[in-house]
Amino acid sequence: MSRLGKKPIQVPSGVKVNIAGRTISVEGPKGSLSFEHRPEVQVAFDEDSKMVNVSVDEKLLAADRANRAYWGTTRSIIDNMMVGVTQGYEKKLQIVGVGWTGTVNGNKLALKVGYANTIEMPIPEGVTVVAEKQLVTVTGADKQAVGHFAASVRAKKKPEPYNGKGIKYLDEVITRKQGKAFGN
Repeated sequence: MSRLGKKPIQVPSGVKVNIAGRTISVEGPKGSLSFEHRPEVQVAFDEDSKMVNVSVDEKLLAADRANRAYWGTTRSIIDNMMVGVTQGYEKKLQIVGVGWTGTVNGNKLALKVGYANTIEMPIPEGVTVVAEKQLVTVTGADKQAVGHFAASVRAKKKPEPYNGKGIKYLDEVITRKQGKAFGN
């Protein structure tokens, strides 16, 4: 039994849930998201109690261990959708380096991080990016899209351990190395 999968998902007020076949759509004040779950998992919405229940047939649980993982994963994704359409998700990145900046030009993020050319990254649909000199804030309703875009921005110039220069998450701690010692 999946301990996480058994728990029902409370639908917040102001959120509309629609289930059509294997596709679940969630719409709220911050946007709308949809997800197509695996065929092994059943998702049901109880209109009276405002709960979404995720379940798997007992025969499938005994047949394959992966079905238990699909059960818990589906429940977590739907729960993240509920949080995303009501509160949203946010990742903050800090650009560390002299003269290194990030700017938003239309639907592209332009990064000046020590290379000869400016790196331009297209901003995905449903993600909002605000750049204030050395602080880049990525927000959106889809947790996966926000995290993926923030990780791809960080991957353009990872923080290095000697000078600490690079793009890092705001709450990330970079372990510094000493470097070479000179003299006797």
